Amino acid sequence: MKQKYFLKAFTIAFMFMLPLGFMAQTVKGKVSDKSGSALPFMNVLVKGTSTGATTNDAGEFSLTVKSLPVTIVVSSLGYTTKEVKVTRNVFLNITIAEGGESLGEVVITGSRTPARSNTKSPLPIDIVSAKDLVATGQTSFDKALQYKIPSFSTVQTPVNDATSLLDPYEIRNMGPSRTLILINGKRKNLSALLYTQTSPGRGETGSDISGIPIDAIKDIQVLRDGASAQYGSDAIAGVINIILKDGTDGGSATLRTGITSAGDGEMFGVSVNNGSVIGEDKGFINYTVDFSKTKVSNRPGTVSAAGEAADFGADLGVVQEFLSRNPDANNINGAPETAAAKFLVNGEYKLSEQSKLYFNAAFINKKVNSFANYRTPYWRTVDAFPYLANFFPGDNPTNAGGYDGYVPTFEGDLNDYNATVGVKSVINDWNIDASFTTGGNSQTYKVNQSHNRNIVYSPSTWVDADGNGVIDNGEITEGAQLYGANSKQSFDPGGTGFYHNVGNLDVSKILTENLSVAFGTEFRYETFEVIEGELASYDGGGADSFAGNSPENSGQFTRYNFGGYASLNWNPIENLTLDGTIRSENYSDFGNAFVWKASGAYTINDKYTLRSSLSTGFRAPTLHQIYTQKAQYSFVPGQGIQVGGLVNNVSSQAGLLGIPKLKQETSTNFTLGLGGKVNRNLTFTLDYYSINVADRIVLSTEIGASAAGNTALDLILNENNLSDLSFFTNAIDTKTSGIDLVIGYNKLKVGEGMLGFNLSGNYVIENARDGAVKNPAIVAAAGQSVVNETQEALFFTSRPEMKLILGTTYDIGKFGFNLNNTYFGKTKFAQQGLQDLESIFLNSADIPAGAAQDGGSDLRTEFTPKVVTDLGINYNATEKLTLSLNVNNLFNVLPEWSFTNATATGQAILDGAAVSNSPSNLITFNQRYSQMTYDGYHFSQLGTMFNLSLNYQF
Repeated sequence: MKQKYFLKAFTIAFMFMLPLGFMAQTVKGKVSDKSGSALPFMNVLVKGTSTGATTNDAGEFSLTVKSLPVTIVVSSLGYTTKEVKVTRNVFLNITIAEGGESLGEVVITGSRTPARSNTKSPLPIDIVSAKDLVATGQTSFDKALQYKIPSFSTVQTPVNDATSLLDPYEIRNMGPSRTLILINGKRKNLSALLYTQTSPGRGETGSDISGIPIDAIKDIQVLRDGASAQYGSDAIAGVINIILKDGTDGGSATLRTGITSAGDGEMFGVSVNNGSVIGEDKGFINYTVDFSKTKVSNRPGTVSAAGEAADFGADLGVVQEFLSRNPDANNINGAPETAAAKFLVNGEYKLSEQSKLYFNAAFINKKVNSFANYRTPYWRTVDAFPYLANFFPGDNPTNAGGYDGYVPTFEGDLNDYNATVGVKSVINDWNIDASFTTGGNSQTYKVNQSHNRNIVYSPSTWVDADGNGVIDNGEITEGAQLYGANSKQSFDPGGTGFYHNVGNLDVSKILTENLSVAFGTEFRYETFEVIEGELASYDGGGADSFAGNSPENSGQFTRYNFGGYASLNWNPIENLTLDGTIRSENYSDFGNAFVWKASGAYTINDKYTLRSSLSTGFRAPTLHQIYTQKAQYSFVPGQGIQVGGLVNNVSSQAGLLGIPKLKQETSTNFTLGLGGKVNRNLTFTLDYYSINVADRIVLSTEIGASAAGNTALDLILNENNLSDLSFFTNAIDTKTSGIDLVIGYNKLKVGEGMLGFNLSGNYVIENARDGAVKNPAIVAAAGQSVVNETQEALFFTSRPEMKLILGTTYDIGKFGFNLNNTYFGKTKFAQQGLQDLESIFLNSADIPAGAAQDGGSDLRTEFTPKVVTDLGINYNATEKLTLSLNVNNLFNVLPEWSFTNATATGQAILDGAAVSNSPSNLITFNQRYSQMTYDGYHFSQLGTMFNLSLNYQF
């Protein structure tokens, strides 16, 4: 119904405005260097307006203007900015010289006033072209950003249920929910997925950027600064604005394939991007179609028999016999099997001399097949569940029916769509942009090769056999057991969905050569849906490995918000730019937010730009965080898989626990930077940032029974048969600071070719909690905390404290070479298994002499800094055909970690003669995840990957 309504509204608007679009002018041309070579990715802007374009691979561009004459400005990094006056409609041949202004890209991100050169921008912005993304050799957009933007982090997680559908990402260690994603400047919908497992990104959600086809992207603009005043919630850490391709010629088809050095993870994909004009240069339409499939990659470890026997209370001989046949305990972890279909369209239509209609839409379907931890025959035993011999027959020589365990599947079906339709018009030199955006993300799941082992009976039947109207005990038929031996093996546990509708009105005007103003409004309506699972998926405890959503935890939850902003851009003197923005928002579920931003840039000698900004920001709690409530299966070190409860903030349990309702996070952002062009080849930017967040929303640690055993917390756990529970709360204040560096040294003549270098990096100065944890009274009274050392490590040290990317390019003849070295710095984890000294060792005899049992976390796991090298080779076989080979992780560098001490007791453990491998067993699930540990790691664990692609230009 939503799609039908959108299409109907779009058709009516299109037909109504069609007769208006017959008077605009088109300016076309080609940009070349002095040798006559075409220059792609040059920025072409109509002076004094926000109308602009980028040259295609042939150096050509097309602009729509309301009338002639106009002046167009051509610019790009490393070239002299050139102004060309156009008085009549002819094809322009423009020659650009090297040198000129530094940082000359036209940017539209980070300011609501008309577009301007990045030289004048007071904000740190990375501009990455589609060519740069493709050159990484990565198969998805988020992984490509990992190897292009130093402050951007994302990695695949080990077995973490729904997390396998969408990997968490973040900018500046701030979590996925604090980076706003825009498509052509319009807000993209959030994902339906809430990360609830113990992994980076825990307790948060973000947009699904992994599904955006790279071939549909013209470039991206990454604003590394808080931008809540300009764009609203979620922009505390920054903004990623994805600019879609708008070309009408020069389309292409790409075939790509790949495989890992281990011989798995086979990938095959095909994509087509093309465009055409509408009518007689009345507009354009550009579309992308992309299909891909990637098989599973498996990286299990060799499982420890001693650890297994201890965890499951099993006979060591039984465990050893099974592991002798299955050293990895049949576990499957690494990267899941994925199939994806992606469709995207972007277009414009001229309505009149002053107006144009624009639109874009995307639909992405992704299917993911992953696996839970293998249920070994000593974990789910045939003695406890005799029917398993019939459910999962095998070849175990000792068990009835050969039962040898089983592995539940976790299969996800993800659908993501977004669409925008809007009108831009110029009325009395006022730029007016009115738009409507809709978007949604739904994820539904299936669990196969499992069972519901819980004891649940159907209702008893009351019988009056003799018809005397009296029911005796002997006339009661006991209900049948629904599950166990009668259980089904395939389950529909439901899923989640998130949808939004957004209306925007943005108005701006260049009042004078030195003064611009902008103001606008946004209305947003959001819906979060918890999709109910079938009865057997949740009844009595639900399907083994992943319980479904019960009726009481399911439903649709909505809210709306209304915001407005005003912005001023002033150039009081020639080289000084000042920006100021204020914004107010009102949310239906928690109230008001008011934020502001002030920034400035000063250019020295047309070479160096000193810039700074100071702002406040906010992030509204997501509907996911407010309303999610469910049973949660998770790995508890030393205890195996346990069932906990996630309690939402509006539940009766939350009332008993005294959990306060969520409110917005607030932030203060400060940046100070310097950028410039030292000479014709060397450019740089250096930026310091500081982000303070108050009332940061976190998903609490799993809070178990208290020492006293008789608190309200204990009562709730016992009544709900839960090992522990967790909930969302505004628990902490944080402070984050660091430095971003980008240096480019390009266009060096070496032999018959051109050599270029690029160095970019991010260094975290501080990322820590600021002040005490804000515990609810009932939690503090039980001697517990909603944030423990495991949580803090996930927040603050689970991403590299330093990341550097050194890239080298060399183009000669028909060949192009690029070599990237990415340095991933140190990361630290404090896994749950290291929380108590007693739980580290199998028995007290293993504890080294002199080690105090202080109940703290005495050890950390620390990942060793590593350099990952990627090689790319392009061969332009003809003017239209290009072959590309990418070898990612050329030297097969894998994560390595070791234990380090956090306390004197930790050092005593490391020094002790009786130290065993049991600490490692606890944090790797007995070596199942020995390569990356159960909580995560700092870069891909799949080793060397080979990718080959063939691109044909139409």
